Amino acid sequence: MDRYDNVLNSDEKAAFGLRDLYRSYGYRPYKMSKFEEYDLYVRNKDFLVSDNVITFTDTNGRLMALKPDVTLSIIKNGKDAAGTVEKVYYNENVYRISKGTHSYKEIMQVGLECIGDVDDYRILEVLTLAAESLKQISDESVLDLSHLGIVSEVLEASGLSDGGKKEVLTFLGEKNLHGAMEICEKEGVCGEFSDAIKTLITTYGDPRTVLPVLRSMGIGKKSLAQLESLVLALTEGGIDTVRIDFSVINDMRYYNGIVFRGFVKGIPTGILSGGQYDKMMKKLGRKSRAIGFAVYLDLLQQLQNSEEYDVDTVLLYDDTDTPSQIAAALKTLQKTGTVTALRNPPSLKYKSLITVKEAANLG
Repeated sequence: MDRYDNVLNSDEKAAFGLRDLYRSYGYRPYKMSKFEEYDLYVRNKDFLVSDNVITFTDTNGRLMALKPDVTLSIIKNGKDAAGTVEKVYYNENVYRISKGTHSYKEIMQVGLECIGDVDDYRILEVLTLAAESLKQISDESVLDLSHLGIVSEVLEASGLSDGGKKEVLTFLGEKNLHGAMEICEKEGVCGEFSDAIKTLITTYGDPRTVLPVLRSMGIGKKSLAQLESLVLALTEGGIDTVRIDFSVINDMRYYNGIVFRGFVKGIPTGILSGGQYDKMMKKLGRKSRAIGFAVYLDLLQQLQNSEEYDVDTVLLYDDTDTPSQIAAALKTLQKTGTVTALRNPPSLKYKSLITVKEAANLG
């Protein structure tokens, strides 16, 4: 792919690399139509990143949607088969509201889904691929892990009302300790369980530091054992970018178990998001288990900074230079990178500026 480096933008380069990575683990490509029946999305709006969907009526009178999501389509079009695993990856454009402009935007998205007999090894494989995906994008990345089983057990043991649980979950996602403690005090949650909620909100970072603190809670032992086992396996596999963070909260009506979010330096929001969604599978009539993630490649545009150049070289010419001389100089310079020929000094960013006469001396 090196020969195309000068013509591909950052998200296109990332898409090529990620697809190669997923294929190397036995994932096969999944291709979906641009359109799905709107009913699929309206019934599962909370599962979507954005609930704003572009719709239209087709020639048969059906209300259709321009795809805002790929996972729902994969679930809908798959079948359960005992003892098997379906591993697919996708490179699709989805259509959502842009957070920056609040207008509809076509977004390049790459991701994968592992559906079927998903055991702990399959979960480990997906987590490994998530971490490797981040590394391909940036040398400075972090994969934050959470376990909804631990969160669920703490909330159930606390005795909070359904409304209280919902509020505490929101505060957990915001790392709002004050708000969560107010709810606990209001609903009379005893010290042991309010302390456990406090631990989930305030404890973040290196698993070697966090895991002993979580053990001391004495709650969610089975889920914690799974989390510890996965973290250990990731570490033994050479992945040292994992952090534990219980503010990674996906909708518990759809997700369960391990959930995660990936970050790279230079982008303030998560560029990767995923988790186990067995509850979503059940809601759509499937018996299989599932885990997957998506990489939001549109966010890579934020990595372009002031040091990035529009072109490698500007070839400056004037009235004394003939068209053939300009063309010859351009051809010579193109051997070393991207070049544009201009009559006047440019406003664009470039590495070097050279005249036609200077280029002729380069041979």
